[in-house]
Amino acid sequence: MEKPNRNWASKREKKAQRLEKISNLLNGKYVETEKIVEVMEKLIAPGDKVVLEGDNQKQASFLSESLEKVDAEKVNDLHLIMSSISRPEHLNIFEKGIASKIDFSYAGAQSLRVAQMIEDGTMKLGDIHTYLELYGRLFIDLIPNVVLVAADKADKDGNLYTGFNTEETPTIVEAAAFKDGIVIVQVNEVVDKLPRVDIPGDWVDVVVKADQPYQLEALFTRDPQNITELQILMAMMAIKGIYAEHGVQSLNHGIGLNTAAIELLLPTYGESLGLKGKIAKNWVLNPHPTMIPAIESGWVESIHSFGGEVGMEKYIAARPDVFFVGKDGTMRSNR
Repeated sequence: MEKPNRNWASKREKKAQRLEKISNLLNGKYVETEKIVEVMEKLIAPGDKVVLEGDNQKQASFLSESLEKVDAEKVNDLHLIMSSISRPEHLNIFEKGIASKIDFSYAGAQSLRVAQMIEDGTMKLGDIHTYLELYGRLFIDLIPNVVLVAADKADKDGNLYTGFNTEETPTIVEAAAFKDGIVIVQVNEVVDKLPRVDIPGDWVDVVVKADQPYQLEALFTRDPQNITELQILMAMMAIKGIYAEHGVQSLNHGIGLNTAAIELLLPTYGESLGLKGKIAKNWVLNPHPTMIPAIESGWVESIHSFGGEVGMEKYIAARPDVFFVGKDGTMRSNR
């Protein structure tokens, strides 16, 4: 029996057909800011898996606002995939019927609304993931048809500079680019020469200059004057009872004043216990200011950061022995 011929490049051909629909709207890879909604309506098909970049700090806010404006008769029933549900339009698109299903990791301030929408059937839940599980599934069973991401700068060829807050951007882009998905990027600025190429232009299909910079929040910065005596006591217990007891040298501190208290006590209380060089040497966390005393006093040997922290750029650039930075003094973080 003769085997039927199989088209082994069907996804690539379908992508080319989609891009052909917007060929008259593109100048190279660029589309005019005011035409992005029309581009989305032509590129995104009903039922598509769409990744919308949004983590605890960085949001592809122009693209999420634009997605909310598409005609639900043309774009609907989307399966949305995102690490953090953070902005109102992330949920408005479900109420408008543009999206119907969600896979995510974190909801935060939107968690109550998410729960209500799942309960009333406005939103169908896929799974709630750890961040790493969600990113991993983009290459396995949640392979995206379209991704919407944000970058600091792009050049004329569509090469991207993602700046301090790369977070999951390269992972999201690669998951689409290497499986014939469509990559749409909002940028703050278009330049002749990038400080550094973080994502090559041949991974990118459409670039649009946003009407304002993407949303970026200082997430990890906490004012030390708000640390309470109870948090100081808990920090002392953690340093002596856990870190010293188990010789914890590599660690990832979370967000909040509890962990800030630990960091600030290392050069004082930790020093009095003779623990310098024995604990808390290698870190994975954003470079927030409460780490400065431990860095300056020589406790910290290395810090790998998920993303940047607003206001810490010059400090990071001046301490390449501690931070993972490029020759230009900037980080290229990637989970």
